[in-house]
Amino acid sequence: MRISTVTMFDQSVASMNRQQSDFLKVGQQIASGRRVVNPSDDPQAASRAVGVSQAKAVTQQFADARVSARNSLAQAESVLNSTADAITSAKTLLVQAASDTLSDVDRQSVASELRGIYETLIGQANATDGNGRYLFGGYQDNSPPFARTSGDGISGVNYVGDENTREQRIDASRLMPVADNGKTIFQSVPSGAGYVARAERESPGETSIGTQQGFVRNEGSVAFTSGPNRVDPNAEHFGKPFELEFSTDTDGNPLFSVSVVEADGTRTPIVADESYESGKAVVFGGVSITLEGAPADGDQIQLRPANDANANQDLFKSLKDAIDLLELDQEGTPENRAHFRNTINTVMRELDNSLDNVLTVRASMGARLNELDVVDAVAGNRMMNYDKTLSDLVDLDYAKAIADYSLRQVGLQAAQKAFVDVKSMSLFNFL
Repeated sequence: MRISTVTMFDQSVASMNRQQSDFLKVGQQIASGRRVVNPSDDPQAASRAVGVSQAKAVTQQFADARVSARNSLAQAESVLNSTADAITSAKTLLVQAASDTLSDVDRQSVASELRGIYETLIGQANATDGNGRYLFGGYQDNSPPFARTSGDGISGVNYVGDENTREQRIDASRLMPVADNGKTIFQSVPSGAGYVARAERESPGETSIGTQQGFVRNEGSVAFTSGPNRVDPNAEHFGKPFELEFSTDTDGNPLFSVSVVEADGTRTPIVADESYESGKAVVFGGVSITLEGAPADGDQIQLRPANDANANQDLFKSLKDAIDLLELDQEGTPENRAHFRNTINTVMRELDNSLDNVLTVRASMGARLNELDVVDAVAGNRMMNYDKTLSDLVDLDYAKAIADYSLRQVGLQAAQKAFVDVKSMSLFNFL
């Protein structure tokens, strides 16, 4: 069989090109550190690597979301820490103001300090996260969540944000609340909060502080000095609103009756015309309250669970009530002193409930921050698994690659030498 010179040259060049291609491919693998440089190198591994890379990118997006969620929660938790300190300071001032040794001027000085705390709390409630979003406004960011309203004494505050809780997906199966709405924090109480007693008066042409509880009359000097306290949560009617009403017998001795206020407003008597004794604890429906002073005929005191829809749960209203009261002139009459003491005691109980609620929400935020740490740890392990899987699929075994590199280099050199030897095989070289 005759082999032409062209055929020998073509075969030699093709062999050198093949050897050079293999040699350059190994060099490219060594330079990039990857075994699969092109999908054609290993289609199955390349396909699996694409899926792993996508899962890794999604995990990284969740990691970025957790950073944002952690920043929001940390800022909100810091604000609630300041809020708790402010409420504690307000409670301390009210304890000071309750002293009978203070004059009207002293009480007005305390009211001035309370006003500063009141303004501070409004500022904290309208705090932003630094990006123009209000921490406690739900999803409403176009205006502060707490707006001032006109009123007697100092302006009141209304919540105008929405009642949604802003959430963020921190993992494929976890949608985490990253900020509680202001109504939950500043206008709510814990579900386990106790009772709050109200005994306000209405002056002609003036609306009482407790109008949302209904008309409550207290023209006498009766005041509650202790309670209301829970003594038997299993008692009948426990957890319902109660109403105490005072009357007198034929000899003018004070009596009291207790009724349960039903949801539809009807009153069911549970205690009828019991003798009233100043300073003696009164127990009914699993609740105890100690009263002292002389009630007037027809005086009423209402006791409601702190989380009742008609009870005051508004931190700002509690402070406003206290400031308005402290700025009034005290005439020193027993009736005024009883009114002052009742309101101060009520506000202090409401502040206690508000503080408990703030601390409860803050604890919840702390738990969510801890959860973020746990999810970060799990996601970190997941990312390590993804990296290892990708490494097994596409990364280069340098020892094997270097050996292949040397082998391809020898093959290329052999192909070049063979071409040189074949090219020199000619009869003309022997003439």
